[in-house]
Amino acid sequence: MKRFYKTVSIQQVEGGHALLLDNRPVKTPLREPLVLPSQAMADAIAHEWDAQDDEIIIASMPLTGFANAAIDQVARQRQRFVDDIAAYGETDTLCYRADPGDPLAERQDRIWEPILQWAENRYDIRLIRVAGIIHQPQSAHSLSRLRTSVSAMDAFTLAGLSTLVGIGGSLVSALALLEQAVDSGTIWQAICLEELWQEELWGADAEAVAARDHRRAAFDAAWRFCCTVNG
Repeated sequence: MKRFYKTVSIQQVEGGHALLLDNRPVKTPLREPLVLPSQAMADAIAHEWDAQDDEIIIASMPLTGFANAAIDQVARQRQRFVDDIAAYGETDTLCYRADPGDPLAERQDRIWEPILQWAENRYDIRLIRVAGIIHQPQSAHSLSRLRTSVSAMDAFTLAGLSTLVGIGGSLVSALALLEQAVDSGTIWQAICLEELWQEELWGADAEAVAARDHRRAAFDAAWRFCCTVNG
């Protein structure tokens, strides 16, 4: 799509900050006003639009995509998103370990345990660790506490969180990142731990590395988006 506007600006409106192109309000794909909850998010999304050259490259505007999703999808189907995100607490990647004594298990303990222990202290829960891949249900109390945390989030945070959790397969790690208990680099290493372990043993595969880089870009964009929700 050709760039059809010259100026990008922000206007404070009821409910937040509206993005304007040539002084005209931007709409979401479902024709809802693109009203953003914070100045920081409005600035970041305005920068994406202003950075476009003659051709508009949608893939280069991930924060705009998250905002559209928050308004068009999450706000309309909030309960479904809460359910889908909270369900990761039942099968959190960080709870499934290699067999005791395996060098991989030792690394998992070293990197994953601090994150799980943070969650247990933060939410007053106990998460069951499992050796192997056979599903082990978590307690109803733990799942309820994690769901309560997710349910309290606004649509914009849920839009970013959905990607963070989906890429990592871990609700606990995403919550630790949102609350800034652990930095994003450490969380990324945690959710890629087994993949990186295999590379150490057998060497890197170019396609796998490229796929991981693609996931990292999406992960980082979701995190940047979450950071702007509250300004």
